[in-house]
Amino acid sequence: MRIHAIVSIVATVSILACSTATTARITEVAGTWGGDNAGLIVTDTDVHVHIGCTLGDAVGPIHPDANGRFEATGTYNVDAYPVDRGITHPATFSGQVVGQTMTLTVSLTDTARVLGPVTLIYGKEPQMGPCPICRVPKGLKRPAATS
Repeated sequence: MRIHAIVSIVATVSILACSTATTARITEVAGTWGGDNAGLIVTDTDVHVHIGCTLGDAVGPIHPDANGRFEATGTYNVDAYPVDRGITHPATFSGQVVGQTMTLTVSLTDTARVLGPVTLIYGKEPQMGPCPICRVPKGLKRPAATS
């Protein structure tokens, strides 16, 4: 009986330790998040999104709430590839982060068009198929070439 009690206590402590480690709150979304035909690049000043052959931008950083949910406003271009017509729409970027996985949806606020939800993994290179993804978000300066 005593051994069963000790085993039960050890098991309970182990479960609590594991659940505490995996539920640490994410306070800021940053870095590269990738998925199938979707990608997100976030810095402390810029948010850059691709879903299929579309793209959008917002001001970073993104701060999820206690449940990992977030929302950011920006602009979105649904006609970016193969010929960019330069038409942008006001948009809301929303989703949730759980561990290393993000669910992201883009909603165009002027047309009610919705892209996603898509699933992105932190640190995964976006797999964009025929559509290119920008490696440097719109607002960032590329280093000058040196000779």
